[in-house]
Amino acid sequence: MDGAVKKSDVLLKSAAGRLRGVEHRLFIAEVTAALCDGNPRWAERRFGWGRQTIRKGQQEQQSGQPSVDNFAARGRPRWEDEVPQRAADIRAIVEPHTQADPELKSARLYTNLSAAEVLEALRQQKNYAAKELPSERSMRNILNRMNYRLKRIQKSKPLKKTPNTDAIFANLRAVHEQALHDPATLEISVDTKAKVQLGEYSRGGKKPDRLDRPNASGVGS
Repeated sequence: MDGAVKKSDVLLKSAAGRLRGVEHRLFIAEVTAALCDGNPRWAERRFGWGRQTIRKGQQEQQSGQPSVDNFAARGRPRWEDEVPQRAADIRAIVEPHTQADPELKSARLYTNLSAAEVLEALRQQKNYAAKELPSERSMRNILNRMNYRLKRIQKSKPLKKTPNTDAIFANLRAVHEQALHDPATLEISVDTKAKVQLGEYSRGGKKPDRLDRPNASGVGS
């Protein structure tokens, strides 16, 4: 007989473990009423269920109204959400060192500040104590959650000097000197403009307010 009781208890605990929320609480409340004379302490001792959970299920069973589960309030809040001023301080430090997505395809922001530098700025500029601050790895996660990505900001790459540059200018100087001493040569100065690719600019060298806006005006319009 004891063996059969133990097997039935195992089945009941297994069934309760497959249920969630109000269904779980109502089930253990029913089992407590049927097998433990409605005593939450006995049910806790026999099945291992928490007394508070059993009592909550009994209240829901009597009232016919399920309790609203506030899952969002469970667990430890995020560091930047626990005190709103923390997020504001991080933005004040990082924003001056950020750049928008070069292609303007997302709201992601890029910063050249590392997590260690942000932590040091919080200590030096915002007077945070070391024990108040998260670890460097946690700060990286915080920056990612706040939509900041670590990336070296470089608007353009310098134009590299070609191997023939020195030879070209040497030839120009020689021709110029020859023209100065030749009275039959007329020297004319011509202002010319040529398109030269100076480097890889952000947004392809275009102004952000002119992208996809044919009627927009700006420099060079």
